[in-house]
Amino acid sequence: MWKSDLPKPPVGSFENCVRCQKQFTVTKYTLAANPPPGYLCHPCAKSSGSDPFKKPAAPKKRKTTTDKRNLASYEERRLPSLAAICIEVISKHIDDVDALGDIGSMNIDEITKAMAKNRSLNEENARLFYSRENERLTLYDVTNLAPQALCTLASLNPGLADLRLDFCGHMDDAVASAWGASLPNLKRVELLGPFLVRADAWQAFFRGHPGLEGFLITQSPRFDIECMRVLVQSCPDLHELRLKELGKLSDDFLQEIKPLAGKLTHLDLSYPGTVDPLSETALIDLLTHVGPSLEHLDLSGHENVTDAVLFRGVKPHVHALRSLALANTPDLTDAGVAEFFGTWESARLSTINLSRNHLLAGAALGALLKHSGSELTQLDINGWKDTAEDALKAIPKATSHLTKLDVGFCRSVDDFLVKDLLERCAEIQEIKVWGCQRITEHCPRKRGVNILGIEMAQIY
Repeated sequence: MWKSDLPKPPVGSFENCVRCQKQFTVTKYTLAANPPPGYLCHPCAKSSGSDPFKKPAAPKKRKTTTDKRNLASYEERRLPSLAAICIEVISKHIDDVDALGDIGSMNIDEITKAMAKNRSLNEENARLFYSRENERLTLYDVTNLAPQALCTLASLNPGLADLRLDFCGHMDDAVASAWGASLPNLKRVELLGPFLVRADAWQAFFRGHPGLEGFLITQSPRFDIECMRVLVQSCPDLHELRLKELGKLSDDFLQEIKPLAGKLTHLDLSYPGTVDPLSETALIDLLTHVGPSLEHLDLSGHENVTDAVLFRGVKPHVHALRSLALANTPDLTDAGVAEFFGTWESARLSTINLSRNHLLAGAALGALLKHSGSELTQLDINGWKDTAEDALKAIPKATSHLTKLDVGFCRSVDDFLVKDLLERCAEIQEIKVWGCQRITEHCPRKRGVNILGIEMAQIY
């Protein structure tokens, strides 16, 4: 036994409990007997009402009067509009609605978006959006519509000229055939996920719609080179083409696209199914033919898109472009992109997406803003990690019409840049700052502007 003024025995030594006299091993949790002298084993310490393993409670920090007055990440809540309340009620009780009536195409679009959030669209309530007078139909999630329901869609909307369906994984050859017979006026079709449609069905669909002007598909693994050939031959007036996330995309596809020269205004070949399906030479050759008429170009996800494609393909042949997307093209260099924008004689761009290109930095940003800053409405430079603070500060000074900006994972972004954007860019609607560690909970806010990605933000 020890006196009260002696130090605690070392951890790992053996001692006898003053209460039960049993030998035990001393640990950092061993408690002194009360009253002293001596020490207690763990069972005796617990039986005496003391828990040796209980962590001491952290002292509660009291807020000062000043802290209570300062609300971090303050967000003013406003009552939703009457239209928003009605849309929410309709989408929640859509199965009980007999008819939507004349509520306007904008409100119908908002209802379909609300229903897509919980995938409540089914074969029964989908009929509420059908009409013989429909010339345009957009459904954002048709996961629950079976093939027969998709055939019914065509039968009840025979006048459709523009059709967009997202998540149409149940679409098959029978549906494509039904559309060919029931939608004679179809001019534009946009589909996300038509996995089951075979090559023969696509070809028959194209032959049945020679007036097709827009064909935009994403994730269609059975779409092959013969489909591409029949599409161009059967639809000579095609001016919108999207072959996104296409597994069989190759240089041969680009040869078939060339006859569309002078007519094609929208070209999207982004994120192919394989690593590098399109060669640098084939891309430059394609832009030589179709470049002069292009207004939108998306080659995101192609590893063979290099500075040479910009200087030999885009710069000499593409002059009417309004939207450019080259995201995740890792071989682009900062000096090359800076020189390209500095010497490119073309119309100013309204939308630029050069995200996830880790080599790009301040030089490219400065030249980009000098070229198109006055007309720019959407800019995405997510992942430009080495862009200096001074270069980023030029964004609000040069882009007075900016509405959407993504500066995620740009290390120099801070509260002051956000403040400058809110003050100078009167039309700004959305700012993304994911991964920006210098953004704090005191980041300024503005009504009507969504600032996404503030890690310190309070969740309401």
